[in-house]
Amino acid sequence: MRDVTTAATTPTRNRRNRRAEILEAAARLFAARGFHGVSIEDIGGAVGVSGPALYRHFSGKDALLAEMLLDISSRLRESAVAVATSATDPRQALDALLNVQITFAIEQPALISVHDRELGNVPEPQRRQIRRLQRLYVEEWVTVLAELHPACPAARLRAATHAVFGLLNSTPHSAGELPERDMRPLLHTMAKAAIDAAVSVR
Repeated sequence: MRDVTTAATTPTRNRRNRRAEILEAAARLFAARGFHGVSIEDIGGAVGVSGPALYRHFSGKDALLAEMLLDISSRLRESAVAVATSATDPRQALDALLNVQITFAIEQPALISVHDRELGNVPEPQRRQIRRLQRLYVEEWVTVLAELHPACPAARLRAATHAVFGLLNSTPHSAGELPERDMRPLLHTMAKAAIDAAVSVR
C-alpha cells in the first residue's frame, strides 16, 4: 500500500530543499559580483535550472534577497534565545552565544558580505523586519552581558556587542587563512578579550 504521508510530504520537502539551494547559490553570487551584477538567469544556471523556473520559488530577485537576509536574521535570533535560556549560568550563556556567532561567521561569509553591501536593496517592509530581528538578537547578548557585568551601562554593553560582531564578521576577509579548528578558538579568545576590555574601560 502506498504511504500517503510520505507522498504528501516529499514534494514539500523537495521544494524546501530547492529553495535553500537557490538561496545559497544566490548568496555566493551576490557576494562575488554584487546584487546588480547577478541576473535571475545567473542564479538559475548556478542550480541547474532555467532562470524563469526560479519564479516558481521567488517572485523576483528582490524577494530572493529579502528572504535570504530575513532567514539568517531569524535563525540567529532563535539560536540566541535557545542557548541563552538553556544555559545554566551567564558565563556559559556567553560562551554559547559566541559559538553561535562564530559558527555563522565561519560557515556563512558570503551572507555577511551580502548583508553588509546589499541590505539597502531589500524592499523597505522586509528591511524593517530584518532590522527588528537584528535588534532583538543584540538584546539577547546585552541581557547576558548585563548579568555578567551588572555595573556596566547597557549602552556600553550594546556597543561592545556590535564591536564583537564586527570582529567576528571579518571572516570574508580572512576565510582560508587558518583551518577551522584553529580559527574557532582564535575568534572565541579575541571576542572574549574584546568584551572584557570594553567593560573595564572607565
